[in-house]
Amino acid sequence: MKERTMQQCLQFFDRNPDLLPLKRDILKVCETMVNTYRNGGKVLICGNGGSCADGEHIVGELMKGFLLKRPMNQDTQNQFRQNYGAQGALLAEKLQCGLPAISLNAHAALMSAFSNDVDPELVYAQQVMGYAREGDMVIGISTSGNATNVAYALMAAKTAGAAAIALTGRDGGKIGAIADCGVIVPAQETYRIQEYHLAVYHFLCAYTESEIFSC
Repeated sequence: MKERTMQQCLQFFDRNPDLLPLKRDILKVCETMVNTYRNGGKVLICGNGGSCADGEHIVGELMKGFLLKRPMNQDTQNQFRQNYGAQGALLAEKLQCGLPAISLNAHAALMSAFSNDVDPELVYAQQVMGYAREGDMVIGISTSGNATNVAYALMAAKTAGAAAIALTGRDGGKIGAIADCGVIVPAQETYRIQEYHLAVYHFLCAYTESEIFSC
């Protein structure tokens, strides 16, 4: 673990002492994401309602700079400049390295078609079977842990050889039992669980970015 990542860990658990009992689980999810990206994989995320919004939020932090600027490597920048002149120079200056992540909530036409033609509870599982490959990571977010569509997505993830990760609360519910690993935050009320989830996934994104990028 890099020194700056270690400092982020210390600061995170200092700010969130009630999550200290979950340190092992949280760091296991962090390392799973880091290894996913180091091995050329991608992250798929799904949830409902506020957890749907959280999935979009995570994608936003992964696909562009979060705490780091993430400039592209010099060879890529030079290729843009050589191929496209002044416009290429603009792209070289402003584009950032992304960590590939997909929110499974974002495909309205597919979701509505599959819901209408087949089964609405399988819309995430269908996308997992289409996107996921061995070595990828699927994050299922559910405050209760009992969202059936999220549970099916994690079942599909494990069948596809992807890591199945749960982010939940209460007693972990169905997705907590299915997942390879996950974080069950210490709260019962939906809004409090979501507040914990925000802190956890911001740390997850910061940790991963710090470990993957040298900038």
